[in-house]
Amino acid sequence: MPSTVDICNLALQRLGAKPISSLSDDSTAARECNRVYDHARDSELRSHPWNFARKRASLAASSTVPAFGYDLQYPLPADFLRLLPTAEQDDFQIEDGNILTDDTAPLKVTYIYQQTDPNAFDQTFVDLLVSRIAMDLVEKLTQSNQKLIAAQNRYVASQREARKVNAFERTAQVPPTDSWITARL
Repeated sequence: MPSTVDICNLALQRLGAKPISSLSDDSTAARECNRVYDHARDSELRSHPWNFARKRASLAASSTVPAFGYDLQYPLPADFLRLLPTAEQDDFQIEDGNILTDDTAPLKVTYIYQQTDPNAFDQTFVDLLVSRIAMDLVEKLTQSNQKLIAAQNRYVASQREARKVNAFERTAQVPPTDSWITARL
């Protein structure tokens, strides 16, 4: 199973750079990998509803109520990255680390969480993350326009493949029914 260093080394290999043994190595490659890894991982996790990074929670309402517009607010989980829509939630707002809504407690949510264990990543997501890191590092490590274009193209292809595989492993989602749509039935 891949480690953070393995993922970074695959990205460095794509750029023709020397591998690292640790993110704390005293080298430009290690410092740059250390700088971009967490951001790239979280950005890619947030960008799509990945099956391996889904979590469900029942949130308790906060004792503080919103100033206006909604009746209740629910603090977001500490590992929250992205809220996934559910049929039960039709009117909500995310503000200042809270979900504002009129829905009663407990609020049942499905969300993308900050999955930090690379062993839990889907293999196509690993390839996507490697491509993203390579794209983020290419300018600093190579100063090559050709490698930049190649890294961008590889990233787009990896993203397309990872999202396709993720979609195949999930049943089709039925959109919420709205009274405006069903009024004519």
